Amino acid sequence: MNSVKVWLQTSFSWLTRPTYAITPTDVLEIFILAFLVYNLLLWIKSTRAWTLLKGIMVLVICVSFVYLLHMETLKFIVNRGIDIAITAGIVIFQPELRKALEQLGEKQIVASLIPIDSSRSVTERFSDRTINEIVKASVEMAKVKTGALMVIQQNVMLQEYERTGIVLDSVVSSQLLINIFEHNTPLHDGAVVIRENRITAATCYLPLSDNMLLSKELGTRHRAGVGISEVTDSLTIIVSEETGSISIAYKGELKRNVTADELRERLVILQNKSVTSRKFGLWKGWNRNET
Repeated sequence: MNSVKVWLQTSFSWLTRPTYAITPTDVLEIFILAFLVYNLLLWIKSTRAWTLLKGIMVLVICVSFVYLLHMETLKFIVNRGIDIAITAGIVIFQPELRKALEQLGEKQIVASLIPIDSSRSVTERFSDRTINEIVKASVEMAKVKTGALMVIQQNVMLQEYERTGIVLDSVVSSQLLINIFEHNTPLHDGAVVIRENRITAATCYLPLSDNMLLSKELGTRHRAGVGISEVTDSLTIIVSEETGSISIAYKGELKRNVTADELRERLVILQNKSVTSRKFGLWKGWNRNET
């Protein structure tokens, strides 16, 4: 118990009352640190780093117990493995770190810090027209048994998969989607990535699912649709070339034989339409949404 008491006093000594007066510089530092931590948590939650971070937290707790209980052999192993762990972490998070730096370079920092527009605006991931075009294209391709694979982005960015295909950056239309997946055309093989109201890329390669519970009658197209839904929060629409049925993959689960109304209903939920009243504030996260 004495060891636990000493450890707690040493680890949390920074919580004691400071002996010096708090200056405006200290307050500014607190705001800067809060802003950085807030945006770091938002970035982690919107990427695959969130799952990896939970695993790292478990390891940190285990290491804390090793030092608390003075397990010398394990402490020796941990000390020797810290450098390797840091290098491994950089390698594992390389795509997310690169994406964060790209977003930092493109971001308008002043506009994001001081949102002064107090008007009410409707925010949504994509328009009703985009929903109609996607549903229309899916139904038309299902009628003639044209295989299709469409990935609709949500919060997790899909640039690493877009880079494997051909950049389009075109407005979503049923005619374009049907033409892309038409047999014997240059862009028909692979997946289409849709972000907001635009088709960003075609012929993209997706990771295949290792889920052994999937039906053996499903081909590569369905496994790719489930695979991308396992590693991101995107929704994938698959049109079967053999049966002409429409399927939806989301969060690693596959729903088969979806009707046009069911597909439209799922896309409306994914649309996340809300009316936002923007007020003065330091962070956009403080704004209140009224659905």
